[in-house]
Amino acid sequence: MCGIAGFIDSVIGRTEQEQVLEKMLQAIAHRGPDARGMHFHQSMGIGQNRLSIIDLSADGNQPTFRQHLSIVYNGEVYNYREIKKELEAKGATFHTQSDTEVILAAYEMYGQKCVDHFVGMWAFAIWDEKEQILFCSRDRFGIKPFFYLQEGKRFYFGSEYKALFPSPIFRKEYNFRQISRGLQLGWNAYHDETYFEHLHALPAAHNLIYKPDGKIEKYRYWDIDTQQTVKIGKDEAIDRFRNLFMESLDLHMRSDVEVGGCLSGGLDSSAIASVIGKKFPQTSFKTFTVYYEGADAVDERPWVSEVLKKYPQLDPYYFTPTDDDIRNNFEKAIYHADVPLAGSSPISQYFVMQLAASKGIKVLLDGQGSDEMLGGYMHSFYRLLGDQFKNFRLGRAMKELNSHSQRQEFSAGKKADLLLKSILSGIKTEQSLYELEYHRYLPFLSKDKAIPFSLSPKTGTRLNEFLYQLTFASSLPTLLQFEDRNSMAFSIESRVPFLDHRLVEYAFTLPDHLKIDQGATKLVLREAMRGIMPDAISDRKDKKGFVTPGEVKWLRGPLKHLLEQNFSQLDFLETEKVTRLISEFKAGNNKNANLVWRVAVLRWWMG
Repeated sequence: MCGIAGFIDSVIGRTEQEQVLEKMLQAIAHRGPDARGMHFHQSMGIGQNRLSIIDLSADGNQPTFRQHLSIVYNGEVYNYREIKKELEAKGATFHTQSDTEVILAAYEMYGQKCVDHFVGMWAFAIWDEKEQILFCSRDRFGIKPFFYLQEGKRFYFGSEYKALFPSPIFRKEYNFRQISRGLQLGWNAYHDETYFEHLHALPAAHNLIYKPDGKIEKYRYWDIDTQQTVKIGKDEAIDRFRNLFMESLDLHMRSDVEVGGCLSGGLDSSAIASVIGKKFPQTSFKTFTVYYEGADAVDERPWVSEVLKKYPQLDPYYFTPTDDDIRNNFEKAIYHADVPLAGSSPISQYFVMQLAASKGIKVLLDGQGSDEMLGGYMHSFYRLLGDQFKNFRLGRAMKELNSHSQRQEFSAGKKADLLLKSILSGIKTEQSLYELEYHRYLPFLSKDKAIPFSLSPKTGTRLNEFLYQLTFASSLPTLLQFEDRNSMAFSIESRVPFLDHRLVEYAFTLPDHLKIDQGATKLVLREAMRGIMPDAISDRKDKKGFVTPGEVKWLRGPLKHLLEQNFSQLDFLETEKVTRLISEFKAGNNKNANLVWRVAVLRWWMG
């Protein structure tokens, strides 16, 4: 795990090359405090800040070299031992114990198809002196970041926005399409676009080849099949899911440093902690929880305690942020995020990582990805029912509607709202449904009525299509961006076991009723963890995100200065409407608190 940066630029000389690369790496020094390395060859320069996780010796330092190849790499290829054995059987020899050398050897053996063999998370750049190309790749879900700039024959890349700011070709020109997506949908990441024009992200599951003549080839190397293809019994499906999940956790526990885990009390983090507790009963495993107190606060400690009672060897740590904590860390959290925060929950995550770092943890397991592949969000339920209504399975739809309403103790009005939204989900396309969500905020904000996003339609059930968009277009890219920045702010490698691609591929083949049934979401996970995770959590009826008091209490308390900014400088918005929005919130109207947060934080981020 680390931060990487590099370039191909024949315009500047060696002295300036060295100065620029040093500044790029210094900007992301927090990502790798253990070692720094740089390599230059003619117009090419690559560098890395290392966070030592696998092979703690100097042999694991980067750049790493093999024959005519050199690499800088951020991430973990968890199955590197198995790949190494494969390659050794084919005659390859190795000089280190690191997974970095395995990547180079795999590229040597398989070329660009080497990524097909990897299980893990990665962003890397390989300079191939023989072929005179820079081969770059990003993992299947975009867990690890990779950004780049190009101007003619000049090419720069880095792990964060701020790594590219020292580049001589960076220009601070805002991308108002992305600003609009962030304000109105909460998307802080979208395919190859960023908050700056000319600054691009390499999309998830993509390779990029850059040639010194300025030509770029970019292509997708992997995708999800959204058509259900498997016919399987419930028990067999659950067993298969459990086995894949445990295999994933086995790989994600590979480390030469101590591994800890987030523990919120929800299904996902509790499943991870419970499996660790069951498989390693004699091993102390540190867990980290942030909570809030007060009448309106979400305090998950009672649920956390259920896991701790079942597995007393788990070693829990807790933190509840004070107003001073919020006030003193807000600017730092924004700096590390690179982007304006669409909500306040990333700040809670920031404190989780801070707590883990204070206890000496360098690797942390987290539960991102489960909601997106198994239908954990309420909107997933709308799509399931919408599909049933669309296909005239009215009896089944109403049975599911009633089950969910009873499970959640919905009022008659809430049940009617659920019915209406479900019918709408059966009539509308995914694109049009997201456009409806986007247009909710147009009266408050936008001068430009253009829709700044496009969702490619997918085949399969409405639920699977929705989950695909969550995974690659809307929810998950943003969550993973904050996961990476918050963890790396404290030199922690965050690992997400639910995003083993084999587990995700399998989940997408499961019929809808194994994801949502009788009002229960993520059914296959709940049942796979039966007997391993406490039943109280397997049977939880409420769905809680990483909820904070931020959008209301913080804006009226430790962050109230955000409301005193000069919002007229946001001249790309309807300034009068924005001013009125802020004024109404100050007067006590919480209806659009989330939007107020996004506008206020955007203004702060823009300076």
